[in-house]
Amino acid sequence: MKRLIPILSVLFLTTARAAAQSHGNAGQEPAERIVKFYPNPATSFINFDIQRNTEKGYSLQVFNFLGKQVYEVRNLSARTTVDLSEYTRGIYIYQLRDLSGKILESGKFQVAK
Repeated sequence: MKRLIPILSVLFLTTARAAAQSHGNAGQEPAERIVKFYPNPATSFINFDIQRNTEKGYSLQVFNFLGKQVYEVRNLSARTTVDLSEYTRGIYIYQLRDLSGKILESGKFQVAK
Protein backbone atom coordinates (compact mmCIF):
# COMPACT_ATOMS: atom_id res chain seq x y z
CA MET A 1 0.00 0.00 0.00
CA LYS A 2 2.89 2.36 0.75
CA ARG A 3 4.21 1.89 -2.81
CA LEU A 4 0.79 2.39 -4.38
CA ILE A 5 0.24 5.95 -3.14
CA PRO A 6 3.45 7.43 -4.66
CA ILE A 7 2.82 5.62 -7.95
CA LEU A 8 -0.71 6.96 -8.21
CA SER A 9 0.44 10.44 -7.19
CA VAL A 10 3.07 10.54 -9.93
CA LEU A 11 0.61 9.21 -12.49
CA PHE A 12 -2.04 11.79 -11.60
CA LEU A 13 0.46 14.67 -11.53
CA THR A 14 1.87 13.69 -14.91
CA THR A 15 -1.60 13.41 -16.40
CA ALA A 16 -2.70 16.74 -14.93
CA ARG A 17 0.46 18.51 -16.10
CA ALA A 18 0.15 17.15 -19.65
CA ALA A 19 -3.55 18.01 -19.77
CA ALA A 20 -2.86 21.57 -18.60
CA GLN A 21 -0.17 21.99 -21.25
CA SER A 22 -2.38 20.65 -24.03
CA HIS A 23 -5.42 22.72 -22.99
CA GLY A 24 -3.69 26.03 -22.41
CA ASN A 25 -4.56 28.54 -19.72
CA ALA A 26 -8.01 29.80 -18.83
CA GLY A 27 -9.22 32.50 -21.20
CA GLN A 28 -7.02 31.28 -24.02
CA GLU A 29 -7.95 29.12 -26.99
CA PRO A 30 -7.37 25.46 -26.04
CA ALA A 31 -4.57 23.73 -27.92
CA GLU A 32 -5.58 21.21 -30.55
CA ARG A 33 -5.45 17.63 -29.34
CA ILE A 34 -2.79 15.44 -30.93
CA VAL A 35 -4.55 12.15 -30.21
CA LYS A 36 -8.16 11.27 -30.88
CA PHE A 37 -9.28 7.95 -29.47
CA TYR A 38 -12.51 6.01 -29.85
CA PRO A 39 -14.73 4.33 -28.83
CA ASN A 40 -14.78 5.41 -25.22
CA PRO A 41 -15.83 3.43 -23.26
CA ALA A 42 -14.31 0.56 -25.22
CA THR A 43 -14.97 -3.16 -25.00
CA SER A 44 -12.78 -5.14 -27.40
CA PHE A 45 -10.51 -2.54 -29.04
CA ILE A 46 -9.66 1.15 -29.02
CA ASN A 47 -8.30 3.25 -31.89
CA PHE A 48 -5.76 6.04 -31.44
CA ASP A 49 -5.58 8.50 -34.34
CA ILE A 50 -2.53 10.78 -34.39
CA GLN A 51 -3.45 14.21 -35.77
CA ARG A 52 0.12 15.31 -36.51
CA ASN A 53 2.96 14.06 -38.69
CA THR A 54 3.88 10.61 -37.39
CA GLU A 55 7.39 10.72 -38.89
CA LYS A 56 8.56 12.43 -35.68
CA GLY A 57 8.80 9.09 -33.90
CA TYR A 58 6.03 9.33 -31.31
CA SER A 59 5.47 6.53 -28.82
CA LEU A 60 2.26 5.58 -27.04
CA GLN A 61 2.15 4.04 -23.59
CA VAL A 62 -0.90 2.71 -21.76
CA PHE A 63 -0.98 2.26 -17.98
CA ASN A 64 -3.56 0.58 -15.80
CA PHE A 65 -4.96 2.53 -12.86
CA LEU A 66 -2.29 1.10 -10.55
CA GLY A 67 0.43 2.66 -12.68
CA LYS A 68 1.66 -0.53 -14.35
CA GLN A 69 2.52 -0.16 -18.01
CA VAL A 70 0.36 -2.60 -19.99
CA TYR A 71 1.10 -1.50 -23.56
CA GLU A 72 3.73 0.41 -25.52
CA VAL A 73 4.27 1.05 -29.20
CA ARG A 74 7.10 3.11 -30.68
CA ASN A 75 7.13 4.90 -34.04
CA LEU A 76 3.35 5.23 -34.20
CA SER A 77 1.49 5.15 -37.46
CA ALA A 78 -1.36 7.56 -38.11
CA ARG A 79 -3.83 5.03 -36.63
CA THR A 80 -3.06 2.46 -33.95
CA THR A 81 -5.57 -0.11 -32.77
CA VAL A 82 -5.08 -1.66 -29.34
CA ASP A 83 -6.63 -5.07 -28.68
CA LEU A 84 -8.35 -4.98 -25.28
CA SER A 85 -9.17 -8.69 -24.99
CA GLU A 86 -6.60 -9.15 -22.18
CA TYR A 87 -7.58 -5.94 -20.37
CA THR A 88 -9.81 -5.98 -17.33
CA ARG A 89 -12.68 -3.57 -16.78
CA GLY A 90 -11.51 -0.17 -15.51
CA ILE A 91 -9.82 3.13 -16.27
CA TYR A 92 -6.56 3.29 -18.25
CA ILE A 93 -4.18 6.19 -18.82
CA TYR A 94 -2.42 6.82 -22.14
CA GLN A 95 0.63 8.97 -22.71
CA LEU A 96 1.92 10.19 -26.07
CA ARG A 97 5.66 10.89 -25.96
CA ASP A 98 8.14 12.39 -28.41
CA LEU A 99 11.60 10.99 -29.20
CA SER A 100 13.15 12.63 -26.14
CA GLY A 101 10.54 11.05 -23.85
CA LYS A 102 8.64 14.29 -23.17
CA ILE A 103 4.92 13.74 -22.60
CA LEU A 104 3.05 15.62 -25.32
CA GLU A 105 -0.42 14.52 -24.33
CA SER A 106 -2.06 12.33 -21.74
CA GLY A 107 -5.58 11.17 -21.17
CA LYS A 108 -7.76 8.38 -19.92
CA PHE A 109 -10.16 5.89 -21.39
CA GLN A 110 -12.49 3.30 -19.94
CA VAL A 111 -12.69 -0.41 -20.68
CA ALA A 112 -16.23 -1.67 -20.05
CA LYS A 113 -16.79 -5.41 -20.30
